Amino acid sequence: MRVLAIDLGDARTGLALGDRITNIAAPAALIETPITREHGNALLRDIARQAAAILGGPREMEHATILMGLPLNMDDSEGPRAKFVRAFAARLASELDHPVLLIDERRSTIAADARMAQSGLTHKQKKLRRDAIAAATICQTYLDDPSCVLGTIEPAPPPAGSTG
Repeated sequence: MRVLAIDLGDARTGLALGDRITNIAAPAALIETPITREHGNALLRDIARQAAAILGGPREMEHATILMGLPLNMDDSEGPRAKFVRAFAARLASELDHPVLLIDERRSTIAADARMAQSGLTHKQKKLRRDAIAAATICQTYLDDPSCVLGTIEPAPPPAGSTG
């Protein structure tokens, strides 16, 4: 079973792919669509396109696990950003017609920076890789401990009277 993790950002969104058999997660893509473009609709479409490409198509996505990092406060409370991410995850679940699992991402960027610290990359190169590496950290967290899920966002049901 494959796992796709998403590290949602304002300017860049990182994607990572994990495999439950090998228990390995790796950065997979970086989407540079601002979350404000078309009220988030452009980013939703880009994530859906990249997810299908990374996972190998719609059929493979049916069997995949989709994760999104949830930025909790250090006291485990949810601030405005976490509420925003929850709302975006709900929109994504409906766009993909697939549940989205929420994973604590508090230390994912710090872990990404630590992984790149001795890489020899320039600041700009690190900045371009940070979000995808953070997504890999979110993915690895889940692979190491599937009970770490903070919640599941289900797709919205189709509108009444639709033929689905």
